[in-house]
Amino acid sequence: MNVFKFGGASVCNADAVCNLVKIIERYAAGPLVIVVSAMGKSTNQLEEILNLKFSNNPYQDQLTVFHDYHINICNGLFPQRDHIVYEKIESAIGALENLLEKPEPDYDKLYDQVVSSGELISTAIVHSYFTDMGVKCELLDARDLIVTDSTYREGKVRWDLTRKAINHRFGGKLNHHHLTQGFIAADEYGNSTTLGREGSDFTAAILASCLDAESVTIWKDVPGVLNADPHRWKRTVKYPVISYGEAAEMTYYGASVIHPKTIRPLAVKKIPLIVKSFKEPSAEGTRIIDIQHDALEPTIIFKSDQCLISFQVQDFSFINESKLSMIFHLFEEFNIRVNMMQSSAISFSVCVDNPDNKMKNLINSLSAEFDIFYNDGLELITIKNYHKRLIKDVVKDKEILLEQRTRKNYQALVASKS
Repeated sequence: MNVFKFGGASVCNADAVCNLVKIIERYAAGPLVIVVSAMGKSTNQLEEILNLKFSNNPYQDQLTVFHDYHINICNGLFPQRDHIVYEKIESAIGALENLLEKPEPDYDKLYDQVVSSGELISTAIVHSYFTDMGVKCELLDARDLIVTDSTYREGKVRWDLTRKAINHRFGGKLNHHHLTQGFIAADEYGNSTTLGREGSDFTAAILASCLDAESVTIWKDVPGVLNADPHRWKRTVKYPVISYGEAAEMTYYGASVIHPKTIRPLAVKKIPLIVKSFKEPSAEGTRIIDIQHDALEPTIIFKSDQCLISFQVQDFSFINESKLSMIFHLFEEFNIRVNMMQSSAISFSVCVDNPDNKMKNLINSLSAEFDIFYNDGLELITIKNYHKRLIKDVVKDKEILLEQRTRKNYQALVASKS
């Protein structure tokens, strides 16, 4: 049994859904577990709707855009307007409207309930098309399979309960395809949770690990794992094969081709991860496996929407282990990830993903102990296996706010010069 994962770009319109079915028919050597994300940029649309609600602004126009986007995809797949899929979409949109109308002060909890709609509608459409095309495939709700704690927007997998749920549902027998949603899960009380933004890759890895799959294939709009984002760097190269360790470091530093949590459950069981292009499905792609290799071509990773926070002691005492412990305890409490850090005698600076509404709580919790300064809208550049000439090319015309080098890695937090 193998796992195929298709992201939003691979189901962004009717032609893309047709192409997905062709890939299944051509490249499935046996029964598959198929993980599908929300269509196109619909998660972004749902986030916009939710933000409008919480800012007490009208969101109906954006909800109509979300509705019409999916109806237009169905129009290209199901010409009969009495097809049951249209009823399913209207029902899902109605449930979404009810969610948005109910008072819910917890933004993160409502976020997970609202954005889950994208995956649920996407898989309903894909499953209906499978059925019409004669592809035997059972639709499963990922919230019945993957159990997390109640950390909304970044649910931590309860592996014991998840294995039990998956083994119960599949029963060790796979004689046809199964389709489910990426990104979404539920806590043990049945509340919808999510695995973190772009978490569908992780969904595929969880299912593969629990089912002892032969491999996981992630279908992307790129030919494999590249050494840089082709939209940001023209001289890209594709890695034909890389190790789990190298891939894990790339994702840790922000490479967007694979979700950071994907590698570990596959590496533990030595399940190969294959990254291929749904635009050129016959091309080789990249294999991520248990392998030792020489130093790779330098990897350049651009991570946007970064924030630089500096904590300066107020009494000219030193930044010591006690003060660092205080800061890191709150990072963990507010679920804020540190991407880079640097300490001096009286100040400590960190680069983090923009923590949205968490910043205010962090500052309030530490303002009695530190003077706090921050800049947002920054970009973190990481070069693995760097050389000096490449660094010069990459940071050209950039204002460097924070910079570090180790034996193999270079990092710079930058703002573009105006």
